[in-house]
Amino acid sequence: VQLVESGGGLVQAGGSLRLSCKASGFLFDDSTIGWFRQAPGKEREGVSCISASDGNTVYADSVKDRFTISSDNAENTVYLQMNSLKPEDTAVYYCAADRLIFCSPVTVSQHKYFGSWGQGTQVTVSS
Repeated sequence: VQLVESGGGLVQAGGSLRLSCKASGFLFDDSTIGWFRQAPGKEREGVSCISASDGNTVYADSVKDRFTISSDNAENTVYLQMNSLKPEDTAVYYCAADRLIFCSPVTVSQHKYFGSWGQGTQVTVSS
């Protein structure tokens, strides 16, 4: 299983970024893919998840109406479009996957449910 994130960078508050998570080595169509983030000194926080099979999505309250998760099953890739970015969105963003869970408010809130992880990509939002 391999998950490779890309698309992070430095952006001003109010700006946008799109993160990508390229997956390989497992049945993508049967999996739930999640995005998590971790800021310095803080615990890893669930941002969003998507079920690749039916497109069901869940968002953390902190990003609802600003972030959009989507999947391109033909490319085994999940995207996280981040708009109206705030300095408090600054963190390392991780992509995670698991075949044994559904995308739900419970699973997106707990990183322990996801068995496979990418290396992370840094997102920095300046004020």
